[in-house]
Amino acid sequence: MSQPLSAPDRRRVLATLLALSMPGAAVAASRKPKAPPPAPVVTVLGDSITAGLGLTTDRALPARLQSALEQRGARVQVRGLGVLGDTTGGGLARVGRVPAETRVCVVALGGNDLLQGVDPSRAKANLRAIIQHLKSRGVRVVLAGVRAPALLGAAYARRFNAIYPDLAREQGVFYAPDFFTGVIGMSRYMQRDGIHPNADGARVIAERLAPVVAQALRG
Repeated sequence: MSQPLSAPDRRRVLATLLALSMPGAAVAASRKPKAPPPAPVVTVLGDSITAGLGLTTDRALPARLQSALEQRGARVQVRGLGVLGDTTGGGLARVGRVPAETRVCVVALGGNDLLQGVDPSRAKANLRAIIQHLKSRGVRVVLAGVRAPALLGAAYARRFNAIYPDLAREQGVFYAPDFFTGVIGMSRYMQRDGIHPNADGARVIAERLAPVVAQALRG
């Protein structure tokens, strides 16, 4: 003859039976809420425009680009990797710092090459190497084109302006042409130095880049 259950044992048995009698209780207990996947990372590899010289962080290009992408329905995290005065050579030297979790990298370099009179063939070789490094890591690339003004010399400007569309075709990357055109030289979009965009200029640039970046995010 079995021994009667003690009072604590009876309470445990009754609690178990009660839990099992509730519809879906066992299934619900086995389920754990899943954390949402992290937002895709977009990194902008650039110069002082990306760094937001003269602007607060929330008004600089990376924040403006994130806002423009969110307005298009993209859940995304935009990170700026801009260094003041950086050239395509400088970008190449630090492309390894692009975060590993980056899905799309916007390469926005070349303006300082123009200011320094860098040979277009050298700038093109640097940009090619940057793109190839990113592609080898599985990062999608948006190449942001820079347009040389004719006052630098017609031949130089022609060679420099051909860099970006040529590389986009050659490397099969996404291309945002002349992202600074229509902002530079327009006083309402520029800071007093006449070189760097103000908050409105950063917004215009971001809105111009956003459709191409959104396309790259979709793959």
